Amino acid sequence: MLSNIRVVLINTFHPGNIGSAARAMKNMGIRSLYLVDPQDFPNEQALTMAAGAKDIVEQAIITSTLSEAIADCSFVIGTSARDRTHSLPQMNARECGERIITESQSHPVALVFGRETMGLHNDELQQCNAHTYITAHPDYPVLNLAAAVQTICYEIYMAHQLHAEQPYTLGNSPKEKAYPNTQQMEYFYQHLETTLRNIGFLIKQHPGNTMLKLKRLFNRARPERQELSILRGVLSAIDKLSAQIKKDN
Repeated sequence: MLSNIRVVLINTFHPGNIGSAARAMKNMGIRSLYLVDPQDFPNEQALTMAAGAKDIVEQAIITSTLSEAIADCSFVIGTSARDRTHSLPQMNARECGERIITESQSHPVALVFGRETMGLHNDELQQCNAHTYITAHPDYPVLNLAAAVQTICYEIYMAHQLHAEQPYTLGNSPKEKAYPNTQQMEYFYQHLETTLRNIGFLIKQHPGNTMLKLKRLFNRARPERQELSILRGVLSAIDKLSAQIKKDN
C-alpha cells in the first residue's frame, strides 16, 4: 500500500524543504516524491537536509505541471487550510491517513502540498478529489512544509499499521472498486466540453464557470471506471445524433 502513495510538492521555493520533506516521508515508509516546477532544484542543500533520505531526493520525479504528476492516480488529496467554502469533501489529517491507506490498496494515490507562501492555487485544488487540513492551535495554525508532510505521513503510517493488524478495519469490504485515473478523467472532461459546445450548451465567447462546476461535480462524485465508460458512451451517442441533425438540415 505504501508503495502506491506519492507526495507531490508544487513550486517549492527553498531546496532545504525538499530534503526535509523527503526525510519525513522516509521516516514513515513513503518513498515516492514528485516535484512540480521546483524553483531551485537540484541543489546540494536538499541532499544535506534529507540526511538518510538522500535516495528519495535523488530519485524524485520532476514535472512541469500538477496534471503530469497525478496523471496515473485515481485519488488525489490536496492540502489546504480548513475552509467551509470548498466544494469538495474535506477531512482532517487522521481521516486523510485512513482514506489514503484504503484507496492505495488498489490504485496510485497522491498527496499534494502547495507553495511555502501561499499553498495550492484554486485550479490545483480543483484537480483533487478531496482536501485535507491539519488541526492546530488557532493562535498560530500555520505549519511549515516539512512539518505538514511529517504530520500527514505519520497519520498514513499509523493507518497502515492498523490495517496490517486488522485488514478490513478501514474499508467497508475487501472488494475494491475500479476508478479511472486523473488522465482518463481529463479525457472525459475534454469530450464533455466538446459535446456541450457542439450542441450549443456552451458558448465559446461566454464560457462562464459551467465546465469548472461540472468538473467539481464529477470529482466529488468519483464515477467508477465502468460508470465513466457509460458516460462517454452517452456523449458519443449525443455526438452522433447531433452530427446527423446537422447533416439533415
